[in-house]
Amino acid sequence: MQMNKSHLKALLVDAGSSFYRTVRYELGNFWGPVDLGAHLSKKHDSLNIGTGLLAGSIFPGSNRLFFTGFSPCWHGFYVSSMGGAGLVFDNLGINLLSLTGRARTPSILYLNRTHGEEIEVELHPVDLSKIWEEGKKGVYGLMEHCLSIFSHRYEKDPRIIATGPASLYSDFGAIGSVPVIRGKLTHADTWAGRGGFGTKMLKIHGIAAIIYGGTFVDEDFRDRSVADSWFQDHYQKKMAAKDIEATTKYRFDPAFNTGGTFGVNYTTVKDNIIAFNYRTIYWSNKERQELHEKFIVNHYLKQFNEETIKKKQQKNCGEPCVAVCKKLNNEFKKDFEPYQTMGPLCGIFDQRAAELLNRRADTLGFDAISIGGVLSWLLECLHENFIEPEELGVSNKPVFSPENFNLEKDSMHNARLGIELLEQIVNENGKINLREGARKFARKMARSSNRRIMDIFIHNGFARHGWMVPNQYWTPGVLSPMSIMGKYYMNYGKDFIEPRELGRENARRMLRELMIDNMGFCRFHRAWAEEILPDIVDKLFGNKKSFLRSIKLTASRIHSRNASVFWESERNMDFVSTFLNKKKEEGENNTSLNQWCEKFEKNKQEAALEFWYEIHKGAHEVLREF
Repeated sequence: MQMNKSHLKALLVDAGSSFYRTVRYELGNFWGPVDLGAHLSKKHDSLNIGTGLLAGSIFPGSNRLFFTGFSPCWHGFYVSSMGGAGLVFDNLGINLLSLTGRARTPSILYLNRTHGEEIEVELHPVDLSKIWEEGKKGVYGLMEHCLSIFSHRYEKDPRIIATGPASLYSDFGAIGSVPVIRGKLTHADTWAGRGGFGTKMLKIHGIAAIIYGGTFVDEDFRDRSVADSWFQDHYQKKMAAKDIEATTKYRFDPAFNTGGTFGVNYTTVKDNIIAFNYRTIYWSNKERQELHEKFIVNHYLKQFNEETIKKKQQKNCGEPCVAVCKKLNNEFKKDFEPYQTMGPLCGIFDQRAAELLNRRADTLGFDAISIGGVLSWLLECLHENFIEPEELGVSNKPVFSPENFNLEKDSMHNARLGIELLEQIVNENGKINLREGARKFARKMARSSNRRIMDIFIHNGFARHGWMVPNQYWTPGVLSPMSIMGKYYMNYGKDFIEPRELGRENARRMLRELMIDNMGFCRFHRAWAEEILPDIVDKLFGNKKSFLRSIKLTASRIHSRNASVFWESERNMDFVSTFLNKKKEEGENNTSLNQWCEKFEKNKQEAALEFWYEIHKGAHEVLREF
């Protein structure tokens, strides 16, 4: 069967003049929020927010909301996304919102569409400093304020995306949202964190929040019997059964007696654990294994399993989905990477302490992974006396060693110190100025004080000031010189891969991830989506070949802007060399692995540069346009 969709519809809003218009783009020239977003970004330097062609359909995971544009912190084209928020966006009857211009004062953008009528577009000025301090405060306070003003205008529950003070005082402010159910905000946070699009939305366009919704009904694929027949042909299972199988990790995995990214990742990480600002990479396997057993399994993970898994505190992101991946403890949502960077990476191994720090960072509207990496780095700088507490405007130094570490007391001490650092970042006259990013701040501190300040800051560099804290896996892939890092556009497996081949694998991974992103899908469903989506596109819209070619073309265009910078931090090099040595110690018999270990032993700087460039070459081999 074929669906009657021939165009993507984009609402272009100039925040400066309030002028708006709808533009249609022929399907085939563009296929989704990423390739159309890349086109509009180049043309207008816009912030683009949109859904995939299958939003509102019966396919699970198809209602993710995507944000694209040139990132304030990465300084290149970037893609970020938010779970479930595309389901309500689809009720506007458009595929994409493109923001240009800048509102004269910080404003709320109101979008509503009732049945077949024209979209209502309004800009509503707000006193941000006041709202961020009222009620639930920060991001949550702003969402609450939007709901109190506009909720009565909607026939169905709207959705709100909002920023916090981090978007004003840093280059990596996130965009947060929660599902609205029966007129009330819920606790299942969803975030477009990576890339700093909160900063872009607020500082570049003057939009502090967007409230949207409607009752417009367009043609969505809803024929379950037809979908089941496609899945039966491909997997010998109906769609629901295959999706349940594919999302086991995110719901509950009986093999590990836990669930979610937090539960499964912390159960399986073992001696690959990263803690105390990556200092564990220098430890022995036995030392890391002991930390994992005592600090994680017997306490941090145990708390999570008892409080969240056993009590079945879990919800979805706003769309009906069997994964129910939002693991909660009351209002606190537990995902692996935020509770890793603002957990063990910061010397925090207790849920109460981690909840305190994570909630404060979320309220302020930071990208959780990036702020956790920055905090852990600053904590180590304090611990090593590279920076004195008064230089950062804080009262103390952290407990940053496992010896005699009190899991509850010392974790809380480090969490409270982390909050002091956060307050300095979002203070107009604070001692930590991250308006132009952590990399520039680190460079300035290192030049004026101690070179080691930069050497212990693990990050990916891009162009002159672009930066990104890597994903929390001890593997070279997360430090690769790719055009988009901080997402999963790279290989993050635990196995050693020769660097040239690692670059190729990164590129292949990027192509697969880009495909499901451009179709508006959540990657938690990738086990089937990557395989069958091209065939679904062919059946519903025709021209599978054009669709796949567009993915390769989009990837090559993004990659052509790759301005990755060779590792500026010595710990980046150590992160790779210790990984290689660990593989060798574990008995992996590989000639290439042995050669690289020898090269790093002989000359770390030279070996690291060669390793980095080999990854770079491999990616370029795959991502060339022709």
